[in-house]
Amino acid sequence: MHVPRLRVPLLVSLVVVLIGMLASPSLAATEEEQSNTVQGTLVNTAEDRAPVEGVEITVTSPDGEVFTDTSDDEGKFEIEVPGRGGRVMIELDTETLPDGVSLRNENKSSITRNLNPGQRAVILFPIGPDTRDIATKWDRIPQLVVNGLIFGIILALGALGLSMVFGTTGLTNFAHGELLTLGAMAAYMFNVAMGLPFVLAAVLSVVVGLAVGWAQDRGLWRPLRHRGTGLIAMMIVTIGLQFLLRNLFQYFTSGRTLNYDAYVTPSGVDVGLFSYTYRDAIMAGISAAVIIAVTLALSFTRFGRATRAVADNPALAASTGINVDRVVSGVWIVGTGLAALAGVFLGYTLGVTFNIGQFTLLLLFASVTVGGLGSVWGALIGSLIIGVLIEVSTLVIPAELKNAGALMLLIVILLVRPQGLLGRKERIG
Repeated sequence: MHVPRLRVPLLVSLVVVLIGMLASPSLAATEEEQSNTVQGTLVNTAEDRAPVEGVEITVTSPDGEVFTDTSDDEGKFEIEVPGRGGRVMIELDTETLPDGVSLRNENKSSITRNLNPGQRAVILFPIGPDTRDIATKWDRIPQLVVNGLIFGIILALGALGLSMVFGTTGLTNFAHGELLTLGAMAAYMFNVAMGLPFVLAAVLSVVVGLAVGWAQDRGLWRPLRHRGTGLIAMMIVTIGLQFLLRNLFQYFTSGRTLNYDAYVTPSGVDVGLFSYTYRDAIMAGISAAVIIAVTLALSFTRFGRATRAVADNPALAASTGINVDRVVSGVWIVGTGLAALAGVFLGYTLGVTFNIGQFTLLLLFASVTVGGLGSVWGALIGSLIIGVLIEVSTLVIPAELKNAGALMLLIVILLVRPQGLLGRKERIG
């Protein structure tokens, strides 16, 4: 069947228009429309963390405007500060504290903070004596391991897509991190700009990811494959695409940190050795369910068997009647959809930024390399190892350098076992 030449530029145009829609200033809230939020909860440790009601909190904006709220019966306060952020003064009126209740430090009744546009700042005013138990490094290990597993299972969504693309095409996609950013920004557009519920916005952002995966393969990667373009040249194309998308995201967001409308400070559930939030548990559960569904599909469905055949030997798979182009297109669709879902979750926990994919990309590469390039289960195991290592490493190194541990492990694996934990040795030459 003859494919018109016009289809390729049309598909490329579709991707560009879609990205422009997601990042358009008319859809994303402008700086003038953004409002910052100052929130917190007042509890009295002298009365077993009982909420403190009726306390007046005042916020003075950079323009000198004053905004006030009073803590409710749960001790919570929330103050919206219109504008583009800046240096604000948050003050607790000590005269409104109940009788016999006082701040832990009387000199800390006012706090100065710099707010980014759209930021939700959580402010703490300690009331009553300090009853915290000072945890040792050993006491922190269970909590850090749980945090690492939660981050690792979300990271595995992106790593799984990256590993599938590499396994079937041999292409190292340096633009994969920007697909996570695309998912986060799509969810922000649907949730904030269009006012849809967060759950629906998350589902639609995954649909956008699936559509972009199909469009980029049909409009870019398939034509390059049919021309016989080498993998090195295609990898360079992914590097260029990475910078193009990142700069587009930065331009249309002005480098701001954005938050979903559904964002709230999650309450923790203490189970003894560690605590977790319902939000993190739900995201980890969804991530695990999606990963299991994809791995089972690759093992037991017709498409999964065809994918594994193409990954092993594309020419032999084609000779047996498998449509290699259709399989590769399906892999791009699934891989981009998984990346979009990972981006939605990371945007919820870290905030939506233009460079969220940039900071995640090296961790994705470390995950698939440690687990084994092209291995689905390897991507999962590698992501969990990287997630736990990142969190536990903060026991011995500053938190700002915690990603360095993952990159050191990447170097060690490449030196000791280049094929990864679950990878297979291959003869070269």
